[in-house]
Amino acid sequence: MPFTALNHALADHILTQLRDENTQQDRFRFLTRSLTHILLTEATRNLPVTPHTIRTPMENMEGAILSTQLTLIPVLRAGLGMLDAALEMLPDAAVGYVGMERDETTAIARSYYCKLPPLQGKTAILLDPMLATGGSASHAAERLYDAGASTVLLICIVAAPQGVEKLGTAFPNLQIISAALDRQLDGRSYILPGLGDFGNRLYGTL
Repeated sequence: MPFTALNHALADHILTQLRDENTQQDRFRFLTRSLTHILLTEATRNLPVTPHTIRTPMENMEGAILSTQLTLIPVLRAGLGMLDAALEMLPDAAVGYVGMERDETTAIARSYYCKLPPLQGKTAILLDPMLATGGSASHAAERLYDAGASTVLLICIVAAPQGVEKLGTAFPNLQIISAALDRQLDGRSYILPGLGDFGNRLYGTL
Protein backbone atom coordinates (compact mmCIF):
# COMPACT_ATOMS: atom_id res chain seq x y z
CA MET A 1 0.00 0.00 0.00
CA PRO A 2 1.50 3.38 -0.97
CA PHE A 3 2.01 5.62 2.05
CA THR A 4 3.38 9.16 1.82
CA ALA A 5 4.34 11.29 4.81
CA LEU A 6 5.04 14.84 3.69
CA ASN A 7 8.59 16.06 3.95
CA HIS A 8 7.88 19.75 3.55
CA ALA A 9 9.03 22.69 5.63
CA LEU A 10 5.78 24.67 5.33
CA ALA A 11 3.68 21.60 6.15
CA ASP A 12 5.79 21.00 9.26
CA HIS A 13 5.40 24.65 10.24
CA ILE A 14 1.60 24.45 9.95
CA LEU A 15 1.34 21.07 11.66
CA THR A 16 3.37 22.25 14.64
CA GLN A 17 0.85 25.03 15.20
CA LEU A 18 -2.06 22.60 14.83
CA ARG A 19 -0.55 20.35 17.49
CA ASP A 20 -0.04 23.22 19.95
CA GLU A 21 -2.71 23.07 22.66
CA ASN A 22 -2.66 26.88 22.83
CA THR A 23 -3.82 27.29 19.23
CA GLN A 24 -7.29 28.83 19.30
CA GLN A 25 -10.28 27.55 17.33
CA ASP A 26 -10.30 30.17 14.57
CA ARG A 27 -6.59 29.70 13.99
CA PHE A 28 -6.99 25.91 14.10
CA ARG A 29 -9.56 26.07 11.30
CA PHE A 30 -7.36 28.32 9.18
CA LEU A 31 -4.35 26.03 9.63
CA THR A 32 -6.44 22.98 8.72
CA ARG A 33 -7.43 24.59 5.45
CA SER A 34 -3.84 25.59 4.68
CA LEU A 35 -2.47 22.12 5.35
CA THR A 36 -5.26 20.50 3.33
CA HIS A 37 -4.13 22.51 0.30
CA ILE A 38 -0.61 21.10 0.62
CA LEU A 39 -1.83 17.53 1.21
CA LEU A 40 -4.15 17.66 -1.78
CA THR A 41 -1.39 19.00 -3.99
CA GLU A 42 0.71 15.96 -3.09
CA ALA A 43 -2.23 13.52 -3.38
CA THR A 44 -3.04 14.65 -6.92
CA ARG A 45 0.56 14.67 -8.14
CA ASN A 46 0.19 11.59 -10.38
CA LEU A 47 -3.43 11.80 -11.48
CA PRO A 48 -3.89 11.19 -15.22
CA VAL A 49 -4.10 14.24 -17.47
CA THR A 50 -5.13 14.91 -21.05
CA PRO A 51 -3.35 17.36 -23.37
CA HIS A 52 -5.38 20.54 -23.82
CA THR A 53 -4.60 23.33 -26.26
CA ILE A 54 -5.29 26.91 -25.20
CA ARG A 55 -4.27 30.38 -26.27
CA THR A 56 -2.39 32.55 -23.82
CA PRO A 57 -2.31 36.35 -24.35
CA MET A 58 0.87 35.65 -26.32
CA GLU A 59 0.37 32.44 -28.35
CA ASN A 60 -1.18 28.98 -28.56
CA MET A 61 0.19 26.31 -26.26
CA GLU A 62 -0.57 22.76 -25.21
CA GLY A 63 -1.32 22.42 -21.53
CA ALA A 64 -2.94 19.61 -19.56
CA ILE A 65 -6.21 19.04 -17.72
CA LEU A 66 -7.23 16.29 -15.33
CA SER A 67 -8.77 13.35 -17.17
CA THR A 68 -10.30 11.53 -14.21
CA GLN A 69 -13.55 12.34 -12.41
CA LEU A 70 -12.97 13.10 -8.75
CA THR A 71 -15.23 12.72 -5.74
CA LEU A 72 -14.45 14.18 -2.32
CA ILE A 73 -15.67 12.15 0.67
CA PRO A 74 -15.24 13.78 4.10
CA VAL A 75 -15.61 11.42 7.03
CA LEU A 76 -18.05 13.16 9.37
CA ARG A 77 -17.62 15.16 11.33
CA ALA A 78 -13.95 16.08 11.48
CA GLY A 79 -13.39 15.62 7.74
CA LEU A 80 -15.68 18.58 7.06
CA GLY A 81 -12.86 20.82 8.22
CA MET A 82 -10.92 19.78 5.11
CA LEU A 83 -13.76 19.87 2.58
CA ASP A 84 -13.91 23.60 1.75
CA ALA A 85 -10.17 23.74 1.15
CA ALA A 86 -10.38 20.72 -1.15
CA LEU A 87 -13.29 22.24 -3.09
CA GLU A 88 -11.32 25.45 -3.56
CA MET A 89 -8.78 23.38 -5.50
CA LEU A 90 -11.25 20.98 -7.13
CA PRO A 91 -14.45 23.00 -7.62
CA ASP A 92 -15.86 20.50 -10.15
CA ALA A 93 -15.54 17.51 -7.83
CA ALA A 94 -18.63 15.68 -6.65
CA VAL A 95 -19.09 15.34 -2.88
CA GLY A 96 -20.29 12.42 -0.77
CA TYR A 97 -20.38 11.85 2.97
CA VAL A 98 -19.64 8.99 5.34
CA GLY A 99 -20.67 9.51 8.96
CA MET A 100 -18.67 7.65 11.62
CA GLU A 101 -18.92 7.88 15.39
CA ARG A 102 -16.32 6.53 17.77
CA ASP A 103 -17.32 4.72 20.96
CA GLU A 104 -15.08 6.31 23.57
CA THR A 105 -15.11 3.12 25.69
CA THR A 106 -14.24 0.57 23.02
CA ALA A 107 -12.62 2.95 20.45
CA ILE A 108 -14.69 1.11 17.81
CA ALA A 109 -16.28 3.30 15.16
CA ARG A 110 -19.85 2.81 13.99
CA SER A 111 -21.45 4.16 10.86
CA TYR A 112 -24.53 6.34 11.18
CA TYR A 113 -24.74 7.90 7.69
CA CYS A 114 -23.57 7.32 4.14
CA LYS A 115 -24.54 9.32 1.06
CA LEU A 116 -22.45 8.82 -2.08
CA PRO A 117 -22.70 10.06 -5.66
CA PRO A 118 -22.06 7.56 -8.50
CA LEU A 119 -18.50 6.26 -8.07
CA GLN A 120 -18.16 3.60 -10.75
CA GLY A 121 -14.71 3.95 -12.33
CA LYS A 122 -13.95 7.21 -10.52
CA THR A 123 -11.26 8.41 -8.13
CA ALA A 124 -12.49 8.97 -4.56
CA ILE A 125 -10.55 11.16 -2.14
CA LEU A 126 -11.31 10.42 1.51
CA LEU A 127 -10.82 13.35 3.87
CA ASP A 128 -10.23 12.15 7.44
CA PRO A 129 -7.79 14.18 9.54
CA MET A 130 -6.89 11.46 12.08
CA LEU A 131 -5.90 7.92 11.11
CA ALA A 132 -5.68 6.16 14.50
CA THR A 133 -6.78 2.51 14.68
CA GLY A 134 -7.93 2.61 11.06
CA GLY A 135 -11.46 1.50 11.93
CA SER A 136 -13.29 4.51 10.51
CA ALA A 137 -11.12 4.76 7.42
CA SER A 138 -11.44 1.02 6.73
CA HIS A 139 -15.22 1.18 6.88
CA ALA A 140 -15.32 4.26 4.66
CA ALA A 141 -12.88 2.78 2.13
CA GLU A 142 -14.92 -0.41 1.94
CA ARG A 143 -18.05 1.56 1.12
CA LEU A 144 -16.22 3.45 -1.65
CA TYR A 145 -14.76 0.33 -3.25
CA ASP A 146 -18.13 -1.43 -3.00
CA ALA A 147 -19.68 1.54 -4.82
CA GLY A 148 -17.25 1.00 -7.71
CA ALA A 149 -14.46 3.53 -7.08
CA SER A 150 -11.44 2.59 -9.18
CA THR A 151 -8.98 4.50 -6.98
CA VAL A 152 -9.21 5.59 -3.36
CA LEU A 153 -6.88 8.16 -1.83
CA LEU A 154 -6.93 8.95 1.90
CA ILE A 155 -5.74 12.39 3.00
CA CYS A 156 -5.10 12.81 6.72
CA ILE A 157 -3.33 15.28 8.97
CA VAL A 158 -1.61 12.70 11.18
CA ALA A 159 -1.49 8.90 11.09
CA ALA A 160 -0.58 6.20 13.60
CA PRO A 161 1.37 3.07 12.57
CA GLN A 162 -1.51 0.84 13.65
CA GLY A 163 -3.95 2.53 11.29
CA VAL A 164 -1.51 2.49 8.39
CA GLU A 165 -0.90 -1.23 8.91
CA LYS A 166 -4.61 -2.04 9.15
CA LEU A 167 -5.43 -0.23 5.92
CA GLY A 168 -2.43 -1.71 4.15
CA THR A 169 -3.57 -5.22 5.00
CA ALA A 170 -7.20 -4.64 4.03
CA PHE A 171 -6.67 -2.42 0.97
CA PRO A 172 -3.19 -2.85 -0.53
CA ASN A 173 -3.93 -0.44 -3.40
CA LEU A 174 -5.28 2.39 -1.25
CA GLN A 175 -2.97 5.41 -1.11
CA ILE A 176 -2.48 7.36 2.12
CA ILE A 177 -1.09 10.89 2.14
CA SER A 178 -0.42 12.27 5.62
CA ALA A 179 1.38 15.29 7.01
CA ALA A 180 3.10 13.02 9.56
CA LEU A 181 3.41 9.44 10.77
CA ASP A 182 3.17 9.72 14.54
CA ARG A 183 4.69 7.42 17.14
CA GLN A 184 1.87 5.26 18.50
CA LEU A 185 -1.59 5.06 20.07
CA ASP A 186 -2.17 5.43 23.80
CA GLY A 187 -4.40 3.21 25.93
CA ARG A 188 -7.51 5.04 24.72
CA SER A 189 -6.44 4.70 21.06
CA TYR A 190 -5.54 8.38 20.76
CA ILE A 191 -2.57 9.27 18.57
CA LEU A 192 0.71 10.26 20.26
CA PRO A 193 2.03 12.91 20.07
CA GLY A 194 -1.06 13.72 18.03
CA LEU A 195 -3.05 16.90 18.44
CA GLY A 196 -5.96 15.86 20.63
CA ASP A 197 -9.55 15.40 19.47
CA PHE A 198 -9.61 17.04 16.05
CA GLY A 199 -13.37 17.49 15.86
CA ASN A 200 -13.59 19.05 19.31
CA ARG A 201 -10.83 21.51 18.53
CA LEU A 202 -12.36 22.32 15.14
CA TYR A 203 -15.87 22.93 16.45
CA GLY A 204 -15.28 23.98 20.05
CA THR A 205 -17.12 21.00 21.53
CA LEU A 206 -16.18 18.72 24.42
